[in-house]
Amino acid sequence: MQTVHTIEWMKQIAHEARAEERILGLVPTMGALHEGHFSLIRAAQREGAPVVVSLFVNPKQFGPAEDLNKYPRTLEADRAALEALGVDYLFAPSPQEMYPSGFRTAVVVEGLSDRLEGRSRPGHFRGVTTVVLKLFEIVQPRFAYFGRKDAQQARLIRQMSTDLNLDTNVVVCPIVREADGLALSSRNVYLKGEDRRSAAALSRSLAAVREEIAKGERDANRLLAALRRVLALEPRVALDYAEIVDNERLEPITNLRGTSYVLLAAKVGDTRLIDNALIEPDGEHFKVSV
Repeated sequence: MQTVHTIEWMKQIAHEARAEERILGLVPTMGALHEGHFSLIRAAQREGAPVVVSLFVNPKQFGPAEDLNKYPRTLEADRAALEALGVDYLFAPSPQEMYPSGFRTAVVVEGLSDRLEGRSRPGHFRGVTTVVLKLFEIVQPRFAYFGRKDAQQARLIRQMSTDLNLDTNVVVCPIVREADGLALSSRNVYLKGEDRRSAAALSRSLAAVREEIAKGERDANRLLAALRRVLALEPRVALDYAEIVDNERLEPITNLRGTSYVLLAAKVGDTRLIDNALIEPDGEHFKVSV
């Protein structure tokens, strides 16, 4: 595995790949890698193309009161894991490399980035789409792999790719969970003791929605009420938002129709977590993927 720290070197690798008609796959990460990231890497490797994993804790997607300074950074352990997985390239630039003095440009996906996570974390998605566009331009991947846990993020990136006529196909892969249902996240390392136990309530609340849908409930407010009842049993969980939205515009719906998401965010102790369930029509019924 080659470890690349500069944009110039990474672009040279991408240029040589294109000249040799080799297709690159990209897995963007902020490090502190876990099995969720590894599942994306394995999905990329199944295409048979060289895989680039980027590792960059992006300061532009953190707000002033967020956890940029304490966000887990485990470069050497991450590098060893990527070597073991047979990754071809690790792209690990510094903040100064990605955002040199005088950097002024930002990418905003209007209408999708100011709700849900965007409402709770102003400017977050502006930072996400800006860095992802930079990564797409630097690496020039044919495919880029993202986890469904960050469903709103994936939707924005797909919209950006469509609107800007990018050549990168955005592939969204299933959520990977712990045995008790907790969605894997780099921030899970913050969860200790009772907070870790309480965090599993997020996936249980989504499972409650799935159970209500299986019984025939289609009213979004009643489904969300079932979700909130589960979370209310955990005093360490403070719900930020829970909404059922259509999968295209991410706007709240009143009754299930077509494909939609249950999206939620909550603080468990001092740790902010997100989770979701995908609801898809299945004949006369709905299939719910948690």
